[in-house]
Amino acid sequence: MRSIKLFAAAALLLAGGVTAAQQATNLAPTLAPPSLSKPVAAPVASGAPAVGQRALSKDDVDAWLDGYMPYALHTGDIAGAVVVVVKDGQVLTQRGFGYADVAKRSPVDPARTLFRPGSVSKLVTWTAVMQLVEQGKIDLDADINRYLDFKIPPKDGKPATMRQVMQHTAGFEDHAKNIIFYDVKHMQTVGDYVKTALPTRIYTPGTTPSYSNYATTLAGYVVERVSGQPFDDYVDQHIFKPLGMTQSTFRQPLPKALVPQMATGYSVASGKPMPFEIVGPAPAGSLSSPGADMARFMIAHLNQGAGILKPETAKQMHDSPLTLIPPLNRMQLGFFETNINGRQVNAHLGDTEAFHTSLHLFMNDGVGFYVSFNSGGKQGAAHALRGALFQDFADRYLPSIAPPDGRVDAKTAAEHAKLMAGHWQNSRREETNFLAITGLISQTVVTLDDKGGLLIPDLTGLNGQPRKWVEIAPFVWRDTNSHDRLAAKVVDGKVVRWSVDGFSPFMVFDRVPSYKSAAWLLPLLYASLGVLLLTFLHWPAAALVRRSFKAPLPLEGKQRQAYRGVRLAAGLSIAILVGWIVGFTKLMSELTYLTAKSDWWLWTLQIAGLFVFVGTVLLAGWNLYLTFTGKRRWTNKLWAVLLLIASLTVLYVAWICGFLAMTVHY
Repeated sequence: MRSIKLFAAAALLLAGGVTAAQQATNLAPTLAPPSLSKPVAAPVASGAPAVGQRALSKDDVDAWLDGYMPYALHTGDIAGAVVVVVKDGQVLTQRGFGYADVAKRSPVDPARTLFRPGSVSKLVTWTAVMQLVEQGKIDLDADINRYLDFKIPPKDGKPATMRQVMQHTAGFEDHAKNIIFYDVKHMQTVGDYVKTALPTRIYTPGTTPSYSNYATTLAGYVVERVSGQPFDDYVDQHIFKPLGMTQSTFRQPLPKALVPQMATGYSVASGKPMPFEIVGPAPAGSLSSPGADMARFMIAHLNQGAGILKPETAKQMHDSPLTLIPPLNRMQLGFFETNINGRQVNAHLGDTEAFHTSLHLFMNDGVGFYVSFNSGGKQGAAHALRGALFQDFADRYLPSIAPPDGRVDAKTAAEHAKLMAGHWQNSRREETNFLAITGLISQTVVTLDDKGGLLIPDLTGLNGQPRKWVEIAPFVWRDTNSHDRLAAKVVDGKVVRWSVDGFSPFMVFDRVPSYKSAAWLLPLLYASLGVLLLTFLHWPAAALVRRSFKAPLPLEGKQRQAYRGVRLAAGLSIAILVGWIVGFTKLMSELTYLTAKSDWWLWTLQIAGLFVFVGTVLLAGWNLYLTFTGKRRWTNKLWAVLLLIASLTVLYVAWICGFLAMTVHY
């Protein structure tokens, strides 16, 4: 099962920043009650640093990074990194650490070494969209089909809009196929991609955030259609050129002139180098850029869009929040909030398989922070490191100007924690294909610790242990060892949805419907697999025993046929499930399997599974009938009942988890 859980992570490669178990109530956004809403404080008017604040100077930041980064890279088995800090329209510092190429011992040059910032690329795409909004060529609230040459079907009678696309609430399920690969033969134009990869819309528009690389690519196609230019040409001409980002490109493979500057990607620094990653949904994550160019991009957005957007357009982009679970961080138009210390921070994170990035803009402080790594590191060290760097940077140079947290009394806190208990599913998921299995095996369990406090084993801190949550306002909790908050939405006295600051803008957790709750379904499935396996193994074992004692099988006619048929079917059911596990392992072992390369065996497993799983149920039912109508022992009758239940369970799980979906669209 571990291989299946790992595969769920492949679908999240471009999202960035999410390290919870992989995972639907029809809910509309609500505004924060005054008692729960903590407004972002205005910057301190005085030029003097706040108490405990270090001066944000090049010398201090360089010294801090020199003490922080080398050890972090070595212990995390990360090859290299680039860090850029901008302030008041200028580059404060840009530093390279470690190696762009481990074998060649090539150092990271922040001015020239290209990194792949993954989903941070989306900010360029959203900026392009806002340029066309500014020109009156795109209406954020119009049916997006107005700009397309194919149709996005309505969901619950409602169309998708560009605003929903930018805020990840258009309702699309996730899409993993062709997300990242290495062979150019799998490449498609932006237009071909959005037409062939169209996911099913599973949420009413505007109600549920579900991070979507497809949606961003759809926006990139709208840019092409409205501007009349290929996407790569448009961003070159209208964003990179005005900002002087001369070494940045979305083009894949890289232009020959830039190939020598590309950092090599690694899973871990001590491992083998990885080929250049080709991102299928290119506008969602194919950017290659050095730290110096990303500094120019940050400065433009911190300076009211200077050079690329009018001030009023930049303000609209930076300050049009969608509030779903107050007071947690929210989606803006493309950016999402990572507010900290009472300061407004607009940000984005990004991940490919090799590169891991974060960009944070302290909007009222004129400060930008960017870091990118060319390795994931051991146990995903880069993910934890980028988060720790951001929070430690903020605490050192931009400490809290927010009022202190409150505290809910112990009795009320215990009652609220009980209301959170149960099984929850991530809103970013797939429901119409075989990846729906991740919605069963990766449900997030919320329970209580030995003191009655909130306990979520899947949400761990930097120490690898479950976080300790303290309720600071009704249904709002703070992690005692970080800045992160968790908050829940309550309807009619019941908790119906919750999320955490780290991913609340684009993902939430909703209660799992009872019909697919892992609380009862997984134990039943495991027991059923045991029954099927024992039934199959009993067949040759019993035959060997009879042979040694020269005893015949005490069954004749139809009973003998049912006896043999149901045991063969049980073995075939196990074989099909083993095939799925082996297949998932292959999908995770090499990204090229997340392409048409895997279609043949996906079709084989689904078609064979339909015949085998349905056939097993029919044979088990026939066997049960003959067992009860014949003169069989009570143990035979009991096992026949268990065998029918087991075969029905496997068929049920295969049905709700997409193993019989008859599609290679995932």
